[in-house]
Amino acid sequence: MLDDADLQPSIESFFAATLLNNGQICWLGTRVLAPRSRYDEVVDTVTGLAGSLRLGDPMDPATQVGPLVSSRQRDRVESYIAKGLNDGARLTTGGGRPADLDQGWFVEPTVFAEVDNQHAIAQEEIFGPVLSVIPYSSEEEAIAIANASDYGLGGTVWTTDPDRGESVARRVHTGTIGINAYVNDPTAPFGGVKASGLGRELGREGIHAYRLLKTIYLAS
Repeated sequence: MLDDADLQPSIESFFAATLLNNGQICWLGTRVLAPRSRYDEVVDTVTGLAGSLRLGDPMDPATQVGPLVSSRQRDRVESYIAKGLNDGARLTTGGGRPADLDQGWFVEPTVFAEVDNQHAIAQEEIFGPVLSVIPYSSEEEAIAIANASDYGLGGTVWTTDPDRGESVARRVHTGTIGINAYVNDPTAPFGGVKASGLGRELGREGIHAYRLLKTIYLAS
C-alpha cells in the first residue's frame, strides 16, 4: 500500500487479493507493506476486515471463510502462526480455531503486525488465512522489501495515482501484478518468476508452449 492509498473503498478488492478461498490460492498476497506514516491505520483496517469475516459452511452463500483443505494443512498453518509468535510478531486478530465450529479444519483469519521481512511468516508460502503487515519508510524501501523474497507470482499496488501505481508495479519482481485489484484474465499470460516457476499459461503466450518451432537454413 502506498502512502496515498484510499483504504475503505479497497476493502472488497483487498479481500479478493489476500484472503479469498481462505488464503489457499497460489497468487494471493500474504505480506501487506504499509507506510510508517499510516502503519497503525493499515493495521487497524486489515485487522478489522479479518476479524469481521464470517466463517462457516462453504456451501452457505453467507460464508466468507470456509475450512482449510485438510487436517494436515490446518496443522501446517497453525505451525506458521506459532512461528510468528515465537519470532516476536504481534498478533492483532485470530490465531486459533473458532470455538463454534468443531466440524471441519477451520483456522481464524489471522493478522500479525510488527513483522520483520525475514520472519518465516513473511518469507514462506503458508496457503492459509495469515497476513503479515510490514512497515516501510520510503517507496524505494517498499520495493526492496517486496523484492526480497524467493517467490514472485503475484502482487497488488494500492494507490490513488494510477501512474504511480504502474511505475511501482514495473519495479516489483513478479510475473503478474494488479493496481488496486488483482483479477486474473484468461486472455492474459499468467506465471511467476524466481521460485514461483518458469513459463506462462493462458493468453497467446500460453498457446506458444504447445507449438514446435523449426529453423530452415539456406545456403548463401
